[in-house]
Amino acid sequence: MVARLTVAVLALAAGATAVALAVLLLHGTPGPVSAAPAALPAASPAPATPATPSFPAPPANAVVFSREDGADALALAVVPRGKSVLVQASVVGPQGTGVDGLSVSFGSARASACGHGCYRATLPRPRAVDLRAGKTRWLVPLPARWPPRDASALVARAAHVWRSLRTLAFYDRLASDPAHAVVSTWRAVAPDRLSYRIKGGYSAVIVGERRWDRAPGGRWIESAQTVRLKQPVPVWQSATDAHVVGATATAWRITFFDPGTPAWFAITVDKRTLRTLDLRMTTTSHFMHERYGPFDAPLVVRPPKK
Repeated sequence: MVARLTVAVLALAAGATAVALAVLLLHGTPGPVSAAPAALPAASPAPATPATPSFPAPPANAVVFSREDGADALALAVVPRGKSVLVQASVVGPQGTGVDGLSVSFGSARASACGHGCYRATLPRPRAVDLRAGKTRWLVPLPARWPPRDASALVARAAHVWRSLRTLAFYDRLASDPAHAVVSTWRAVAPDRLSYRIKGGYSAVIVGERRWDRAPGGRWIESAQTVRLKQPVPVWQSATDAHVVGATATAWRITFFDPGTPAWFAITVDKRTLRTLDLRMTTTSHFMHERYGPFDAPLVVRPPKK
């Protein structure tokens, strides 16, 4: 998926349009954006782009955490090993490859390089991991229950609930670095309707095999929707290393790694309905936060009036 976003990533500094294209691709909506011909995605969906040897994916059976670190993606993996833990820091630069040559430590333990953008150490099990990577210090509390509950089944059930929705509205903020971000609102109506509006920017409506795009202050331009959508759908393609890292009386906080995108995710799932309420994604130059709802409200997505 990240490979499909390469052109958009390169154009981020030029403005919000490319970021919007990235959101479109992540939500499975290939097609034209009238004001940005140079950043058009492929006419048909590309296959998932799994993590490559230059992408520092987490080790198996890890509990994962992630965050934006300037223009880099920074992730922490913690693998339970009895009374100790294996800890790995992954640092991914704007080009999608690991960032080498950093000074990385976990508390007083200095990390050893384990590949491109990969830094590891073994520690006595701490209550929190004090990660220092270059100029960044990140204190990551570990779940009180250790090792934490496996959440693979919960993520699968949450994805099933998502695909079973009739309608969904959500808010999206997508950034490539601290200086470039766009905010948008979305409406998805099963089985194949979707609309979005970027704050101060572009809008689009997709209905079956047709779509309409509008630049700020411009008119709606109709075109073919090359690939028929299926909506609503979750953002992630697959999930490994899924664990419950926190909980309230009503919701679970779950983290996992998606090797198909590849990206790290943190989601909040309602305990009663298994609906995803909140999502954060961290990957190459894409730092996304989405809030979901209302669910199954009487929303309408129809062709715009010209």
